[in-house]
Amino acid sequence: MFELTKEYIEELKEVILVEDAVKALEMIEPLHASDIADLYDSISLEEARFLYLLLDSEMASDVLIELDEDDRKKLLKALPSDVIAKQFIDNMESDDAADIIGEMEEERQEEILSHIGDVEQAGDILDLLHYHEDTAGGMMGKEYIAVNAEWSMPTCIEEVRKQSEDVKEIYYVYVVDDDNILKGVLPLKKLITTPSVSKVKHIMMTDLVTVQPDMDNEEVAAVIEKYDLIAIPVVDSIGRLIGRITVDDVVDVIREEAEKDYQLASGITDDVESSDSVAKLTRARLPWLLIGLMGGVFAAQVLGLFEGNLGEHPILAAFVPLIAAMGGNVGIQSSAIVVQGLASNTLEIGGSFQKILKELSVAMVNAFILALVIYLVTYFWMDDMALTHTVSISLFSVVIFAAVFGTTIPLVLNRFKIDPALATGPFITTANDIIGLFIYLYISTLFF
Repeated sequence: MFELTKEYIEELKEVILVEDAVKALEMIEPLHASDIADLYDSISLEEARFLYLLLDSEMASDVLIELDEDDRKKLLKALPSDVIAKQFIDNMESDDAADIIGEMEEERQEEILSHIGDVEQAGDILDLLHYHEDTAGGMMGKEYIAVNAEWSMPTCIEEVRKQSEDVKEIYYVYVVDDDNILKGVLPLKKLITTPSVSKVKHIMMTDLVTVQPDMDNEEVAAVIEKYDLIAIPVVDSIGRLIGRITVDDVVDVIREEAEKDYQLASGITDDVESSDSVAKLTRARLPWLLIGLMGGVFAAQVLGLFEGNLGEHPILAAFVPLIAAMGGNVGIQSSAIVVQGLASNTLEIGGSFQKILKELSVAMVNAFILALVIYLVTYFWMDDMALTHTVSISLFSVVIFAAVFGTTIPLVLNRFKIDPALATGPFITTANDIIGLFIYLYISTLFF
């Protein structure tokens, strides 16, 4: 691992300033593609362009894949279409090439594709561009190794050698029939150790796990995780092999979804980076801030409804923050557990009612303990039985409501195909604040 120190970056900038290509190449030679991509955050676009054009085609392609999307767009905008096609796209696997070309405008896409020398590769990329990026088709690559079930082992081995020239990593050898319908998988160990008199169909594994191109990428990630796969074949509706998805693509999906869910839970509606413009960051954050503002207005209305009681017994106001905070905390805990279960597919189908009952049981225990603690605190501290009963009963009620509400909302959102991570953020907190406050103040009228 190479450390990009401040001194190293300053020296590299000086070398680029005098356009010393030999020295620049010497300095970046020890760097991995991801290190070079990180380096681009510390240099200007012109400096990055100078370095990029010094790289050999394979390294340049790897760096392009590792770059942040915004940095990649800026860099590609500064490069001619023929350079992008011949120096970079030609050296990428089809799924990576399709992802990068898919970020561009349609006119630029056609221009780059027209400069790709390999017509078959251009066709593969064009096919992949037709799939939505959040589906299995948008993740898959066209590079895979397939052998015919009727081939002998010597023929199979020779064909694997030929096909491997176009495939960077070989995880599985897929077995197809004359119509390219997937029949099985040939483990590499068997490929090497099986006697040459055997046919592929006699040693292949027929226990297949496949996905179709329209499957959501999160579902694909769940399948690969469940069956502990390194790659998974993609087949069409009649079982023909059309591509494969590798584990590195799945890791990217898991990371992106985790970032998106974390931002959504924090009240950020769009996928943003710290390097984005002020306008984009504002658009992503403002909607939930406005919702929070409206929630505050409703909370003020609730306080207004019980203004007389608060005026006569101002001590009630001292416990408003406690009730609101406990309701929000319990709601977020309950919703987080459900969202986690939905994300990992560990929440059984049809088990929603059981989940609510379980959370209600947990809430009853927690509510009883919390109510007992606050009862003792207020009893010995305030010496006011009306206040003691009000706060303890209110806290008990609010905790139970918040737990049920926090469990139910993500299930409802998931049923309507809305990201349930929404329920772990300001939405659940704001709702619990308002309703918890109403419960507390209503109960106070019964005792005061």
